[in-house]
Amino acid sequence: MFVLEELYLIDNDVIRGGDIMIYETLQIINEQLNRMLDDEGFGKIAILDNIALWGSGSDDASRLEGKVVLSLLKLDEESTLRNTPAVRVTGERTEYENPPVNLNLYLLISANCDTYDKSLSAVSKIIRFFQGNKTFTSANTVYNRSNVAFEKPDSFKFSLTLYTPSFDELNNIWGMLGGRQLPSVIYRVQLIRIKSDKKTGAGSVITHVSGKLKDTM
Repeated sequence: MFVLEELYLIDNDVIRGGDIMIYETLQIINEQLNRMLDDEGFGKIAILDNIALWGSGSDDASRLEGKVVLSLLKLDEESTLRNTPAVRVTGERTEYENPPVNLNLYLLISANCDTYDKSLSAVSKIIRFFQGNKTFTSANTVYNRSNVAFEKPDSFKFSLTLYTPSFDELNNIWGMLGGRQLPSVIYRVQLIRIKSDKKTGAGSVITHVSGKLKDTM
């Protein structure tokens, strides 16, 4: 459930400052939307940015005009995958590591097009696009592999599901973002795995146990 105290918006700099797959995932989604919107006649108007800047009166607000804006609202850990094994056996060696963090991202897509009807049309196209394209992998997705900001985008898999907030939740979301509302849709992006290469320990695999049993009778 979205509650005002639990919501926060994450800027691009924070997204890039995290581990390997948050920024990359959102940028790949952004590229897919730009390709679709361009084919539909809107042009490449999708950008990854902070929608809270819209209407803020700041100099940065102008870059959101006429755009479809993707903003990360919230992330949470997938609780069902918390207790994954932290031991990996390679040949005759055992390596210990902390389990990876599996994340769900809540993505707000806001249409700030030139006119209200164009914004509504853009949202409709976006919903139709993700209805037909729910799962994205490194094998079925065309994206800019030469993006210098990408750390390790070679192998990935994530899926999008439509998230429908209640009226109270929607009011909290847009209240946090400044009070003015745009035609928009929220998607839950599952699952983003973040894993450190750091090992917590290592040792040899125990292959046999030797010894003698002592008869105490």
